[in-house]
Amino acid sequence: MTAATQLPGRLSPVLAGATARRVLTQLRHDPRTIAMLLAVPTVMMILLRYVLSNALLLNRIAPEYIGVFPFVSMFMVAAVTTQRERARGTLERLMAMPLGKLDLLAGYGIAFGLMACVQVALVLVVSLTWLGVALGGSPVPLAVVAVLDAILGMACGLFSSAFARTEFQAVQFMPAFVLPQVLLSGLVVPREQMTAVLRWLSDVLPLSYAVDAMQRIAASSTWTSGIGADVAVMLAFTVAALVGGALTLRRRTPGR
Repeated sequence: MTAATQLPGRLSPVLAGATARRVLTQLRHDPRTIAMLLAVPTVMMILLRYVLSNALLLNRIAPEYIGVFPFVSMFMVAAVTTQRERARGTLERLMAMPLGKLDLLAGYGIAFGLMACVQVALVLVVSLTWLGVALGGSPVPLAVVAVLDAILGMACGLFSSAFARTEFQAVQFMPAFVLPQVLLSGLVVPREQMTAVLRWLSDVLPLSYAVDAMQRIAASSTWTSGIGADVAVMLAFTVAALVGGALTLRRRTPGR
């Protein structure tokens, strides 16, 4: 079946796996991207630790930032990397092969998902050992939600890259897409204290549910139904972003 006749909604695990291996190989030869993915969230947590001298305050808000920092870095890297491949014509060559849109995005999702696991593991190890962050319960729920949050950031970055024509435009999506979510997620002001309009906006933004899940984890030593509900919403946003990216993925880069 040729690329022209292949159903865009059909997913091939073999093709998705091959795409994931290609992306991981490229990342391995790109030290700047590796540094962005692995070092930046950890460095931000270290800065947060030394900005906050109060250990009780650090323990209360650290879980929220453990989820937010990977979200931001994964969004940025995924958006720029995908747009770079568009600009170089790599995506056009791939789409000329028997490779569906979902195969392509699933491959990116697998590759960046694996990087997200390494990223979150590094952040957690540094936070729970060197920085002395104390959790009320097991770090496993925190790790699960943090990885899902990083994958959510990756999915949103892939989706947003479809609307950018240059890497610079892809970078511009960060203040336009990420910063409002950070402000409205409950990190700065509790969501219940926001006005009705801001609360409504917060309710339709994916990062709000990641922060809410992290707050619940920090306050409870067990996995609650509220955490499960937040995770379900995060997964729904992730799938929607990947499907949206598949629907908006162009087989030919504009201007080429």
